[in-house]
Formats: sequence, C-alpha cells, structure tokens
Amino acid sequence: MADLRSAQPPEPGEDDHLRGPADAPLVVEYADYECPYCARTDAMLADSAVRHVFRHFPVPSKHPRARALAGAAEAAALQGRFWDMHELLFADQGRIDDPHLWERARRLELDLERFERDRRSEAVAERIARDFRSGVRAGVTTTPTLFVDGVAHPGVPGPELAARLARA
Repeated sequence: MADLRSAQPPEPGEDDHLRGPADAPLVVEYADYECPYCARTDAMLADSAVRHVFRHFPVPSKHPRARALAGAAEAAALQGRFWDMHELLFADQGRIDDPHLWERARRLELDLERFERDRRSEAVAERIARDFRSGVRAGVTTTPTLFVDGVAHPGVPGPELAARLARA
C-alpha cells in the first residue's frame, strides 16, 4: 500500500481521550463505533498495558450512524464519561439508534437534555472532524488503524502486533 500521509498523527493533547500508564507504549487508534473490526481491536487494546489514545474516524459511507455514535461519545465526554460510553458503544453495536443512545446515557447517569444538546452541537461536530482530518493527514484509509511507535497498522492487528501489544 502506498504511503498517503502528509504528517504523523498529532502527539496526544490535553483534550485527547487517553488512558493507560504514562510510561507504557503509545498506541493511537483511529476508529469508527459502527465498525465491528474496530470493536475487536478496541477490546484487544483494553486488555493490553498500553497508553491508548482514541480518535474518531467515522466512515458514513459504510456506517451511516458513525458520526451520531461519535457525537454520543463526545457528549458523554463533556460530562466526564467518555470511556464509559466508549465501552458501551462497542459492546452492543446492534443497538445504535437514538433510543438506545438515550438508554446508555441514562445508565451512565448523564444529564439527558445536556447529552442531546451536546451531541448535536457544532463544537462536538468540529471535535470529531478534527480527529478525522488528523487521520487523513496521517494516511488513515481504513478502520481501525493503529499507530504504534509512529508506524501505521491498518486493519485488525495481526498475531505479531497483538502479541507485541500484549507484552507491552
């Protein structure tokens, strides 16, 4: 595959969604909440001792609810519950219509009116678009794409990368 990037993915910033030990290997994930391969990859990362940055890369041509799901995650983030919503979205990809998003918001005890307002806001849309643009500049063409030590790994990680991350 040709190298299509014009830049490396941005270093983690203060508004990035980041978890894991500060001294662990950095993994930047570009993913789409409606993508089943992204769910598999994210579960693998959750079981690895890595410093995990999640960035949105919605692909609405394949996944028509991808932007709405990213908006739900960002709206939850504004109430301090990004990773909780993130996990709920990947855990049940068969239930992604608005009533199911509201149920997740209730389960997380989010302010539902604020959640609805925020997920449809221009600020949230711009946050998602910024992640997407950084992925395009970094050469992301498919989901999931992981960057490990600055090297892109498109698609579900193969056994070698999975083992490497498990040992991290």
